Amino acid sequence: MELDVLSIAAHRDDTELTCGGTIIKMVQAGYRVGLLDLTAGESGTRGNAALREREADRASKIMGIVHRENLYMPDAGIEHLREYKMNIAQKIRDLRPRTVILPYWKGRHPDHYTTGQIGYEACFFAGLAKLPLKGKPYRPHKIIYSSLYVPALRPTFVVDITEQLEKKLKAILAYSSQFSAEEDMQNLFPSRQDLRERVASLARHFGLLIGVRYGEPFVMREVAAVDDIVTIPVRSI
Repeated sequence: MELDVLSIAAHRDDTELTCGGTIIKMVQAGYRVGLLDLTAGESGTRGNAALREREADRASKIMGIVHRENLYMPDAGIEHLREYKMNIAQKIRDLRPRTVILPYWKGRHPDHYTTGQIGYEACFFAGLAKLPLKGKPYRPHKIIYSSLYVPALRPTFVVDITEQLEKKLKAILAYSSQFSAEEDMQNLFPSRQDLRERVASLARHFGLLIGVRYGEPFVMREVAAVDDIVTIPVRSI
């Protein structure tokens, strides 16, 4: 299988929360999109691995992706181990995505930022011919980082997800084990209504940066090329 886009995330629901709108938009544009979750979520406070697998299946159907799998690394235990990097690198060779989405390389949750770090290294390893990996060497053309979990960070670019927001919310709400009762307004486990407000508020903030209603932020390490300075989107003043 060859993919156009592959999102690599630490946990089931990370992709849906951080860049689900962009994933849906790419599916709607006709691209072949897949997700690679590194852990089963067995250490999470709510739910369990089996339940979250069923929830992930529902979310995948809502988003319309063509492929999803799990590497079953230890939840709350993603580390800089060669074994983990090689396992991800093998999937890069197997799936041959043109674009890879990773979590931003700094943040609150160690699993999130470590996934961004080892994911980048795995993309590099996948192109080394002499490593003990199956298949032909391959590297993605583009690696981008979803930065929604670091909202104070200035994004390199923002994707307009105004038309995809409702479907993104539906995909997130497929993870019903992660939400509190209406009267329970805990920070980490919001109610369904509070979740909608949080997701929409963040998306509204980033949408305003590019003059649309809702957006999702991303960061690139490299400088983007521009061919036509007359048609660059987003007004300066």
